[in-house]
Amino acid sequence: MATRLARTFDLGDPVESRAKLGPVISDGHRARVRTAISQAISAGAELQTGGAEAPPEFSRGYFVNPTVFSRVDPGMAVAQEEIFGPVLAIIPYESLDEAVVIANGTKYGLAGAVWSKDQDRAVAVARRLRCGQVDINGAGFNPAAPFGGVRQSGNGRELGRYGLEEFLELKSVQQ
Repeated sequence: MATRLARTFDLGDPVESRAKLGPVISDGHRARVRTAISQAISAGAELQTGGAEAPPEFSRGYFVNPTVFSRVDPGMAVAQEEIFGPVLAIIPYESLDEAVVIANGTKYGLAGAVWSKDQDRAVAVARRLRCGQVDINGAGFNPAAPFGGVRQSGNGRELGRYGLEEFLELKSVQQ
């Protein structure tokens, strides 16, 4: 299903209503994303769609094809690094506990996502994930909620009350 969905993503100007995926920020970042894709292929991840080649219809802009890998080992770089590009690594697991171990098994922790028909179960899993934000069943971004990562994804928060507190300096006065 992920592969079918990725193949429907129209690349282009994100202001256009048909475009689902815009460019990455720079030529240097595009090169890093493409290198990550090539390394995943070399490491044995199974490429389902996309790839490191430039989208042929875009001679301008820093576009990367939506890329999906299956049979990714949790130790592969594509599963361990923050790529910040349209790359999805599908990692098989046997149990919910194993899935949580895999999800928490990186040095990063910016954001995660949980999908389930059972809302209570999804919330229980979300509470076990060590990351700054967890979306359940594709929930939209909430600009009033604090945003930020943990571990090597950073400390501190932006947005919401906690984001404002990052800019405050407290003073204690005793008499």
